[in-house]
Amino acid sequence: MSRFVTDASRPIPAPEPFDTGLLDVGDGQQLYYEQVGNPDGKPMVILHGGPGGGCSVGMRRNGDPAKYRIVLLDQRGCGRSRPHAADHETSLEHNNTAALIGDLERLRQHLGIDRWLVFGGSWGSCLGLAYAEAHPDRVSELVLLAIFLSNRDELQWLYGGLRRFLPIEFEGFRTAVPESLRDGDLIAVYDELLNDADPAVRQAAADAWIAWENAVVSLDPDTRGPSPKTEDPRYRLAFARLCAHFFSHGAWLRTRQLIDEVDRVRDIPAVLIHGRVDPQGPLSSAWELSQAWPAAELVILDNAGHTSTVIGTAIQAALAKFADR
Repeated sequence: MSRFVTDASRPIPAPEPFDTGLLDVGDGQQLYYEQVGNPDGKPMVILHGGPGGGCSVGMRRNGDPAKYRIVLLDQRGCGRSRPHAADHETSLEHNNTAALIGDLERLRQHLGIDRWLVFGGSWGSCLGLAYAEAHPDRVSELVLLAIFLSNRDELQWLYGGLRRFLPIEFEGFRTAVPESLRDGDLIAVYDELLNDADPAVRQAAADAWIAWENAVVSLDPDTRGPSPKTEDPRYRLAFARLCAHFFSHGAWLRTRQLIDEVDRVRDIPAVLIHGRVDPQGPLSSAWELSQAWPAAELVILDNAGHTSTVIGTAIQAALAKFADR
């Protein structure tokens, strides 16, 4: 659930940070953050996918750097935050959705920001909406793409139902676990394997998890393939371990919780962007969310999947719309 193309495909240089830091957020966690753009501009926080995807240089290109004060961060356990989930001794006991929401509040306060636009894709859309529903008075607008709400049916589709379209790739995902466990809850099985005492077992499970993630980015062969990030085995291990950890617990959200509690953000302007042929997250979740949220505009991209360059164009239009608000 990490990869979505924003404006990173444009051949323009990404702005350099004017500020970086490690913020102690408690529980033995240090959160990496950076700021780019205009220090006096409209504050915006960008939430990466995954969980465990980490922020990237390309994400700095989202929004007009002359108008936005852009905050990026690596969520707990990944990227440049510490401790790192690739290390077996790193406990995930305090790594959950509520903790990530708390981290965002600590970071906002640390940076002296009163309200900010929340932007997130894939898992970042789930975290962004969860944060907004917990702290609606701190959110000016939301731009969410590749909508994913961590509902049980979404998880069952992503790690099971999609085998109807990708049977060969799914068989590789399934047969990478012990034979006696292949017909069980694969997310829970992988969660155990990724915490195994044997480093070879952990890495093999991470590699199989990432292979499946790369397969389901798009059904279009022109936009499929591995992300450069996944060449790093530590990245693969942290990403897979965090995904399995969160999704084996349903992200600590009740099914439909974010839709059922959307009334908390009903007056916050929002743009929801979703590709009609996104294999990872069917359009139905974005549609249902928009129906419950009168202030949200749903932008459906007919030829886009989970990753597509046309998504970047839609993002820039949404951010331009809110830049001077």
